[in-house]
Amino acid sequence: MTESDIKKGLAGVVADVTAISKVNPETNSLLYRGYPVQELAAAQPFEAVAYLLWHGELPDEEQLAEFERLERSLRRLDRRTLELLDTIPVEAHPMDIVRTAVSQLGTFDDTLHRPGGWTDRELDLGRSAYLFAQLPTIVAAVQRRRRGQEPIPPRDDLDYSRNFLWMTFGELPSDAAVDVFRVSMVLYAEHSFNASTFTARVIASTTSDLYSAVVGAIGALKGPLHGGANEAVMHILSEIGSAEAVGPWLDRALAEKRKIMGFGHRVYKNGDSRVPTMRAALDVLLEESGRTDLAELVRTLEAEFVARKGIHPNLDFPSGPAYHLLGFDTEIFTPLFIAARVPGWTAHIMEQAASNALIRPLSAYNGPEERHVEA
Repeated sequence: MTESDIKKGLAGVVADVTAISKVNPETNSLLYRGYPVQELAAAQPFEAVAYLLWHGELPDEEQLAEFERLERSLRRLDRRTLELLDTIPVEAHPMDIVRTAVSQLGTFDDTLHRPGGWTDRELDLGRSAYLFAQLPTIVAAVQRRRRGQEPIPPRDDLDYSRNFLWMTFGELPSDAAVDVFRVSMVLYAEHSFNASTFTARVIASTTSDLYSAVVGAIGALKGPLHGGANEAVMHILSEIGSAEAVGPWLDRALAEKRKIMGFGHRVYKNGDSRVPTMRAALDVLLEESGRTDLAELVRTLEAEFVARKGIHPNLDFPSGPAYHLLGFDTEIFTPLFIAARVPGWTAHIMEQAASNALIRPLSAYNGPEERHVEA
C-alpha cells in the first residue's frame, strides 16, 4: 500500500448508506429526509423537524401536538442535575459542563439495564425526546450560572424556541428573535456523516448506548474545526474590530497562514447551501438592533475573503453574530449547536443500530520493522 492509497481524514470514503440527509449536487441543497432545509427553515417549527429526522415524515397536526406535549413534559431538570452543575467550576468551558451533564442523564435511565434495552428503537426514541427537551434547560442554566444568575425553570406554555430564550434571559423574546433562533436550530439539526455524527455512529456500532454515543459526539463537536467554529468567528470579528481594519488584518492573517474560521467546507465547494437562509435571519437582527457597525464588519470580511481566496462562508459565519445579537455568551454558541444537532445525532444512532456493522477501519503501519529487546 502506498501513501496515495491512504484516504487521510477518510476524505472521499463512503462508509455506509443513510436515509436521513444528503447534499443534492444538482441544486446544492441540503436535504433532510428529502426536504430542502431552507424550505423547512421557512415554514416548520423545530419540533416538527426533529420528528421528521426520527420518523422519516413530517408530523400531522395531531402527531405534532402529541410530540409537543411530550417534549414540554420532559424539560424540567432533575434536582441532581442542578446539583451537578453547581459542583463544576464556573470557569470550565460550557462544552465540558454540558458533556458532563448529558453523561449524568444516562445514569438516570434504568431501561438501559433491561435485556436488549441499550439499542431498543422505541426506548431510543424516548431517550432522544428526553435529550431534546433537557438540553435547552441545561444550556440556559449554564449561561445564567456563568453570569452569577439563578436558573429559570422551563415553561410548558411556550414552544421550544421561545422557551429556550425565556430560560436563558428571563424575559419573553420578540417574535423576530424567536424566529431567528428557530431558523438556526433547523439549519444546524443534521448534516450527514460529519465528524460528530460519525463519532456517534462509531460508538453506536459497538452496541453501546445512545447516551454514550451522544457524549462522544459532543466531544467531537467541541473542536474548533467542527462545532467550535461559530465561537471562533466571533473571536475573529472581535479581534478585527471594524470594517476599516479588515484589509490590514487579512494581510497579516494570510501572511501568517492562519486558518480563518467560518469559511470553507469539506462538502460544499460552491458555498454552503444553508448560508443564504441564516444570512437573511442575521440581517433581521442587525436591522432590529441598529448594529450597522457589525453589519459592515461582517459584510466586508466576507467580501474581502471571498475575493482573495475564492472560499465562501459556511453556516458558522452568519450564526456566530446572530447568537451574539440574541444575547448569548460566545462560549455558549457550541452548546447551542449541541441542542440543535441532537435530533440528527440520535436519528443516526438509531439508523446505525437498525442495520449495524462494527465500524473498524484498517490502518497502514509506518513505524519500525519488527525488532527485539536485547538480552
